[in-house]
Amino acid sequence: MNARMRPPCAGNLLPVQYLLAIESSCDETAAAVIDDTLNVRSNIVASQDALHQRFGGVVPEIASRAHVERIMPVIDEALRQADVTLQQLSGIAVVTEPGLVGSLLVGLTAGKTLAWLLDVPLVAVNHIEAHLFACRMAAGRDIFPAVGLVVSGGHSNVYNCRSETDLELLGSTIDDAAGEAFDKVASLLGLPYPGGPSIQRAAENGDPQAFRFPRSFIRDDEIRFSFSGLKTAVLYEAQGIPGRNEQPPDLTPQRIADIAASFQEAVVDVLVAKVQLAVRKLGHRTVCLGGGVAANGRLRERLQQAADENGFELVIAPRELCTDNAAMAAIGWKLLQEGRTAPLDLDVTPGLVRAD
Repeated sequence: MNARMRPPCAGNLLPVQYLLAIESSCDETAAAVIDDTLNVRSNIVASQDALHQRFGGVVPEIASRAHVERIMPVIDEALRQADVTLQQLSGIAVVTEPGLVGSLLVGLTAGKTLAWLLDVPLVAVNHIEAHLFACRMAAGRDIFPAVGLVVSGGHSNVYNCRSETDLELLGSTIDDAAGEAFDKVASLLGLPYPGGPSIQRAAENGDPQAFRFPRSFIRDDEIRFSFSGLKTAVLYEAQGIPGRNEQPPDLTPQRIADIAASFQEAVVDVLVAKVQLAVRKLGHRTVCLGGGVAANGRLRERLQQAADENGFELVIAPRELCTDNAAMAAIGWKLLQEGRTAPLDLDVTPGLVRAD
């Protein structure tokens, strides 16, 4: 994102204010500097993909230890690239929910320490709300009220976004998140981690109609997801059904491509259907899409088709703000403006987000 630089102080202009944002909810150590006009001055992300690749998913203990090693170098690099000193910071925003408890605690400890040392406000940021604020940043204008869809490794959630900071969870997954299903299916097919990009690449050469995989709850009048049955169906197709003396066909490159394409299409069908259901229920004319799976090209294509056919606007976070990053925690500026600062005894709220 290009920053529109503003002079520190000129004439009667007030000096620029800077917010340091910290994100460590899962396996990305990230820090960003955002000014008070929501310009991103720096956005540093240290990926842990290589550490978790052999396991086919995130190992919480490995993730938290990596955060400890990387958090201060990442913060230092964010300040350096932004050409901002600690003394110029007006506040610290840190992601405190939801996520892995050990990972969250590393970021929160760093954030609280800096807020105390610098005597500046501390702001607690919800990771999911920040994903949807990334859409607001992409649009460069107010886009609410809107239907919000966040799809990632840990979340498949639909929201009624009344404003930038007023979100109501309408529905979520009852088992696996879509991103987790991508990772597990990629592992079943022998594709590398992370699964989302691997499945998408394989699907480009496959037939999305080759296999009729299940689409749980797609016709229900409720906003909820389930991808566990879909994952099991892929397992049976790839490795055979237990108890049957039938050898499944070899996983040739074409068969892998067809399974990947059919799996991806099933996930996208359900996500698009539930977004359209939410639009009908709420009457909103804008849909926001964020989270790691929002980078998936087929999901973007199908949601844009739905927007064109049904007359709503689709706002998608840029790909660099889909995967976990700290720039989206620019929502901290809005929270500061609302006076929603946090005490220094703030704790994390780990785990997943579920609808009642």
